[in-house]
This record gives sequence, C-alpha cells and structure tokens, in this order.
Amino acid sequence: MAFELTPDYWETLRLTLALATCTAGLLLLLGIPLAYALVHSRGFFKPLLEAVVGLPLVLPPTVIGFYLLLAFSDDTALGRFLINTLGLSLNFTFAGILVGSLVYSLPFMVQPLQAGFQNLPRSLTEASHTLGKSRLTTLWRVLLPNMKPALLSGTVLAFAHTLGEFGVVLMIGGNLPGRTRVASIAIYDEQQSLHYPQANAYALTLLGVAFVILVLLFYVTKRDSARRLL
Repeated sequence: MAFELTPDYWETLRLTLALATCTAGLLLLLGIPLAYALVHSRGFFKPLLEAVVGLPLVLPPTVIGFYLLLAFSDDTALGRFLINTLGLSLNFTFAGILVGSLVYSLPFMVQPLQAGFQNLPRSLTEASHTLGKSRLTTLWRVLLPNMKPALLSGTVLAFAHTLGEFGVVLMIGGNLPGRTRVASIAIYDEQQSLHYPQANAYALTLLGVAFVILVLLFYVTKRDSARRLL
C-alpha cells in the first residue's frame, strides 16, 4: 500500500509531536508536586482529589472534551475571563488542545509518580531532615534522584498517551490543518475520505514511535533494576 509523504503529513506529524512533548513536559512539572501532596496528605479530601485526578481513566474522552469546549466558550464566566481579560481564545487552537491533553493525560503522569514516592524508604526523608534540609531540598536533591524509573515511566506514558488522543482533541480543536489536526485526527479523516494509503502513513508512524519509546522505557527500567541489585 503506497503512500506519499506530503507537506501536510510532515506538518501534522510536527504538530502531533509538539503536542505530546509539551504535554509530557508540563505534566512532569505539575505532576511532581501533585503526586508528592497526594502521598503526604491525609483526611477526607485525599480520596476526593485522587478521584478527580483519576477521572480521565474512566470517562469517555468526548465527555472531557465537551465540558472543556463549553468552559472555554464565551457563554461561561471562565471563557469570558479568558477571552476578554487575557485575550485567550482556547477553542480550536493549539493552546486549547494542549489544555485538554493536560487534563486527559494527568493520571498517566501522577499515578506512576505517586507510586514512586510511596516506594521510597522513609529513612531517606528522615535522614535529610535530620541534617537540617528543607522539604524542597529533600524533594529535589534526595527523593527525585532516587525515583528515576517513576519519572521516566510517567513522562513516557504521558507522551505516548497524548500521541493517540482523539476524542478530546477533536472536541476542542476540530480538524484544522497546521493548527489542531494531529495524527489521530488525520487517520480518521483520511479513512473517511477513503484515502487508505495516507491513513496508513499516519498509523504506521504512530505505531513506530509508540513501539520505540516503549522499548526504550523497558530497556532503561530493566537496566536500572539490574544496577540496584549489584
């Protein structure tokens, strides 16, 4: 099945990789303090917060996309604030699908990081506090360097999950070439138009990228585990 790597293909691929990279990077920054807070929080609100973080795992992506579409419109207080005060119109823009991707991929970052924090021995934190180190210093200089597999897993899962997003991106961004048309949308669009060779080009690319990053993840994780046993 022959296909042509058109300029539109490369632009769609660039936009897809940019969305996945930005999502994974921002979620790493947001996920570390959130996972740390979940591990060390107690009381009634912890299950509620964990449920909010985990909702994208069980909700259809179209539900998330629909409510974000409404929230970003000028019919809501948030939408009017974004548009009139900050000059941000998020619907059908790259910024909008980025926000949707952050919400949809959040648990794929937070849950591996939360597990990583929970698996660290308490002696690391206690020793650091005994030496007079602050919570921030302990987190940055002691805890994070000892949970590299969790950091890598969360980043790779968030990146790979964003590559395959469809419902959220379609609801918020539509299918605008060069602006919101990512590879998953392009596959559907080309298939609907009976352009199977072009749909195959996008599908093979996503398959190859996802396979490579998962192989690298398993290789690095296995190597790190072997080093710990030595």
